[in-house]
Amino acid sequence: MRRVSRIAVAGVATASLAVALSACGGSSTDASSGGSAKGKGIGLAYDIGGKGDQSFNDAAFAGFQKAEKDLKIGGRDIEPQDGESDADKVQRLEQLAKSGYNPVIGVGFVYAPAIKEVAAKYPKITFGIIDDDQDKAANVADMVFHEEEASYLAGVAAAKATKKDHIGFIGGVDIPLIHKFQAGYVQGAKSVNPKIKIESQYLTQTPQEGGFASPDKGKDAAEGQIDAGADVLYAAAGLSGQGVIQSAASHKVWAIGVDSDQYKQDALAKYKDYILTSATKDVAGAVFNLAKSVQDGKPATGVVRASLATGGVGLADSNPTFKNNADLQAALKKAEAGIKDGSIKVKTS
Repeated sequence: MRRVSRIAVAGVATASLAVALSACGGSSTDASSGGSAKGKGIGLAYDIGGKGDQSFNDAAFAGFQKAEKDLKIGGRDIEPQDGESDADKVQRLEQLAKSGYNPVIGVGFVYAPAIKEVAAKYPKITFGIIDDDQDKAANVADMVFHEEEASYLAGVAAAKATKKDHIGFIGGVDIPLIHKFQAGYVQGAKSVNPKIKIESQYLTQTPQEGGFASPDKGKDAAEGQIDAGADVLYAAAGLSGQGVIQSAASHKVWAIGVDSDQYKQDALAKYKDYILTSATKDVAGAVFNLAKSVQDGKPATGVVRASLATGGVGLADSNPTFKNNADLQAALKKAEAGIKDGSIKVKTS
């Protein structure tokens, strides 16, 4: 399911701009609610899976919406295309920059080459990239997170919730970023039970193969882990995680969501009784804060890293079963304190 939001356009886009943007990805929103001295507002380019993933991209969209509303600025957000190249991403970012949007944000590490190329061409515009810290240009904000810390807590929760001492991890793509989720989860679970059995699987080797955008792949992987005996599954797989949640619910076992509080997502409402918690990262806050820094005339640049200590990552407690489990909550409180004071060093690989 893909949610599409359309916000009224103030001003008329030229035909050439409309054609260019449709060529490099569908645009779901084009708004200008008051404008800004810093430009036309915020430009956002989504990651693989696009808006409607109830996870990573939707968290970015929430920040985009908050920026439009609270800062009274315009905005344009653009969907990716299946099987697109880096050149398509360059074109998308360049059109946003050329059209006057500031900041321009690429959602996901896949935008790293495109951000590097386009930011060099538009030094007066602030660019942001989420989940990558390679670009050290003066006009680029690298918005990254300690995902492993939230995943450690997810592992603690899984080890406390399992009835079989058998849990699972499903990663979207076999890359260092997702290794952080797995490493933290495994370490957290073993801190509770060193002998716990943990199934682990990656859906694909590259993003282009659909690891972050294929609910069917997530469902198949979950079915295999449940058949093997796992009764708590944690998926760090973007849109593919919806398939994991669906499978967990059908087998009446626990799923742990990722990035957004998936218990509260409308598209997942019929499965929410089986979503124990979600390991969240404040992508929405990162997007909003960058837009605000530009509007305030003090653009954030360099590495901006969020952690458990800053409130940038954590576990959602929307599910009453999770929130009211005193033993689980006590274990999480102890683990969180240890991470914050440094007595627990969370692994990243």
